[in-house]
Amino acid sequence: MRVEPAVKEHHTPPSSPQISLPPKRTLPDSKGLLPTLDIGLALLAFVISYIARYELTIFRPVLEINRADFGPYIPYALVYAGLLYISYHGGGLYKNIRGRALMEEIYIIINGVTSATVLLLALYFAFQPLVFSRLMLIYVAAVTITLLGLTRIIRRIALAYLRNKGIGVQRVLIVGAGDVGQAVLRVMMARKELGYHPIGFVDEDPERGNVDLGRVKGLGNLDNLKSLMRKHQVDLVVVTLPWSQHDRILNLVQIARKGGAEVRVVPDVFQLNMRQVQVENLDGIPLLGVNGEAVFQGTSRVIKRAIDLILIILALPFLVIIFAITALVIRLESPGPIFYTQRRVGENGREFDLIKFRSMIPDADKYRQQLVEESGEDPRHPKIKNDPRVTRVGQFLRSSSIDELPQLINVLRGQMSIVGPRPPTPDEVQLYEPWHRQRLQITPGITGLWQVSGRSDVPFDEMCLLDIYYIENWSVSLDAQIMVMTLPRVLLRHGAY
Repeated sequence: MRVEPAVKEHHTPPSSPQISLPPKRTLPDSKGLLPTLDIGLALLAFVISYIARYELTIFRPVLEINRADFGPYIPYALVYAGLLYISYHGGGLYKNIRGRALMEEIYIIINGVTSATVLLLALYFAFQPLVFSRLMLIYVAAVTITLLGLTRIIRRIALAYLRNKGIGVQRVLIVGAGDVGQAVLRVMMARKELGYHPIGFVDEDPERGNVDLGRVKGLGNLDNLKSLMRKHQVDLVVVTLPWSQHDRILNLVQIARKGGAEVRVVPDVFQLNMRQVQVENLDGIPLLGVNGEAVFQGTSRVIKRAIDLILIILALPFLVIIFAITALVIRLESPGPIFYTQRRVGENGREFDLIKFRSMIPDADKYRQQLVEESGEDPRHPKIKNDPRVTRVGQFLRSSSIDELPQLINVLRGQMSIVGPRPPTPDEVQLYEPWHRQRLQITPGITGLWQVSGRSDVPFDEMCLLDIYYIENWSVSLDAQIMVMTLPRVLLRHGAY
C-alpha cells in the first residue's frame, strides 16, 4: 500500500537533544613514526628470516659449506629497507587518508615488497656474492608483508579506540543540507572510527538551514560560516553545494582556509553513491564514469536471504528453550496473550504483522497517542521513555531484546531480515518526509546500524540517515559487523527502554 506523506507542518518533531562539544583533544604528531617503524620492521624481517633459514632450517636443510654469518646480509638489508621507503613514499602509503580501505594499504605493501625483492635479486646476479640464500629472500618478503600488515591492523584498532574516546577527532561543518550533504552526514554518523564529529550544517535555504537533523544542529545560512568556524573551533569544512554555484563554492573555500580549517568539496555527480562511480585518471585529469548499478541487486538479496535462514537453523535448539521459558514467565505474571502482533510497513510500503513477545499490558496501543502528547516524544520515534504500559517482565524482555526474538518468524516468512532498517508503523510513515521513505527500499531487519549506534536513544532523523547508509553500502561483511556489535549493546543494555 502506498502511503502519501502528510503536509509538512504536521511532522515537525519536538526539539532534539543537542550534541555538546567535548574539549578538543588531538593526537600527537607522528608523521615520521610510521616510515621509521616500517624501516625497522624491514630490518627485523631480515633477522627473523636469517634465523628461520640458518638456525631453524625451515623447508630445506643448510649444508655446512653453505652456512654464513649475518654480516654479509646487512648491506642487502639496508638497501631493501631503503627501497621499501622509496616505494611506499611514492605510492602514497604514508599519506593520512581517512577511510582508506585496509586492502588498499596491504596492496601497496605487497607491491613494494615485490619490487624490492626483484631489485635485490638483480643485485645478487650483478655482484655474485659468495653466500646468498634466495630462499631466505622469500622468507624476508613473507615476513615483511606479515609484519607491516599487522602494524596497519593494530594502528587502525588503536585509532578507532582513541577516536571513540574523542581523541584525534575533527570537528566538521557541512555546507549544504541537500541530498549530498545528508549523504556525507550519514557516513560520518555510521563510521565513527573515521574520527569526524559533525557539529552542524549551514544551507543557502534559511528555512532548511535552521532545522536540526537529529542531534546535528542547523546553524543557519552560508553567511554564518566565518563566525561559526571561530565559535565551534571547526577543523574541517565539507562543501556539498551544487556545481552550478561554482563561484560561491570558491568564495566559501577561501573563507574556510583563511579561518584555518581544512576544506573538502564533494562533487554532486547526479547525487550518486560513490559505488556507482568509477574514477579514472587521464594524466592528472579526473574522469568519472557512471555505471548506474544499484548496490543491493538480486544476487545480494539471495545471499542475504540464505544467511538469514542458515543462522536461524543453527540457533534453533537454543531458540526453542528461550521461547518456552519466556512464554511461561509472561503467562505467570499477567493474563493476556503471550505474543503481541502489530501492523508494520515493510519493503516498498508493503504492510505485514510483526510478532513480538508481549511486554506491555493488554490493549496498550489505546494509550499510545495520549502518552506521546504528554511526554513530548517525537511521534515518529518507536519507543517512549518510562512507558507506564510496560510490565515488570516486559522491562527485562525489552532491555535484553528477548521480546524481539519472535520476529525470527517474520524472517522465515520473508517479511523481515536479521539485519536491516527498523520496520515502522503505518502511523509513523504518515509523518515521513520524502527523503525518509528511502529507508523503505529494502527488507526491514531485527537489528541494524541504528541498533548498534544507540538503539532507542538515536533520534529519528539520525536513524533514517543510518538506514540509508546501510542500504547504499550493504555487504556481507557489514551485516556480520552489525551482528557482532549487536551482542554487547544488548548485554550492556545501551539505549534500551
